[in-house]
Amino acid sequence: MHTNPTPPAHTSLVAIGDSFTEGMSDLLPDGSYRGWADLLATRMAARTPGFRYANLAVRGKLIAQIVDEQVEAAAAMNADVITLVGGLNDTLRPKCDMGRVRGLLTEAVERLAPSCKQLVLMRSPGRQGPVLERFRPRMEELFACVDELAKRHDALVVDLYGAPSLGDPRLWDVDRLHLTHEGHRRVAEAVWQSLDYEPEDTQWRTPMPATLPPGWLTRRSADARFAKEYLLPWIGRRLTGRSSGDGRTGAQFSAELGKAFWVTPADHTNPGPVTDWRRVGL
Repeated sequence: MHTNPTPPAHTSLVAIGDSFTEGMSDLLPDGSYRGWADLLATRMAARTPGFRYANLAVRGKLIAQIVDEQVEAAAAMNADVITLVGGLNDTLRPKCDMGRVRGLLTEAVERLAPSCKQLVLMRSPGRQGPVLERFRPRMEELFACVDELAKRHDALVVDLYGAPSLGDPRLWDVDRLHLTHEGHRRVAEAVWQSLDYEPEDTQWRTPMPATLPPGWLTRRSADARFAKEYLLPWIGRRLTGRSSGDGRTGAQFSAELGKAFWVTPADHTNPGPVTDWRRVGL
């Protein structure tokens, strides 16, 4: 973690990527997702009057789609901070050209880094289990590329992959692919600290207290639900070339105008946590 004698004063944040940054599965009562990027923006906005935010991430996107659909829009916003997390969906595909993934990630970083004051990259978290073990070599190749690009372009790397707490299955939703609210809260804290803000939770890396594991019947029931509700539909989309993000755009992207827009706190006079955002710039 960097140390800075003066508190940062970032005035804007743009987040791009896939479902991890969109906020799945931190579900709100109205059916929308919040996630770590929204939580981070809320914190930053409380520190800086006039703060602006845009989340352009869309679930299911591969790195090529992120480059084609999000990178140029994000770069054009000239934000103080841009976060880019992408490529992990590619590594989970049966056929994955890691050379192409590295090349596209390099293209994204080379376009984004000069357009903002601080680019933030991540080593994504991985839930312990057979899926992680099967794809670990690809993931670690992706993360090695992230580290190399960060050094070359003076970007920050938030190491979630190396955080013991985020491997805990209790921080992952029933789909086993997305973090719960507590998981997203810890990611927001990790990015917050990487940006030199005063820590609010110095223990975000610390594993949760141990509890008795669920019984055999409970585990089998959870496995059956997972297979029916998530695994089989996921396999079906792979076989038919579809994606959960088909037809979707980022929360702050206008499909009609083909451009991104900012949101800002609805009430700039309220020094407390942001409870509502209003659209600006369109």
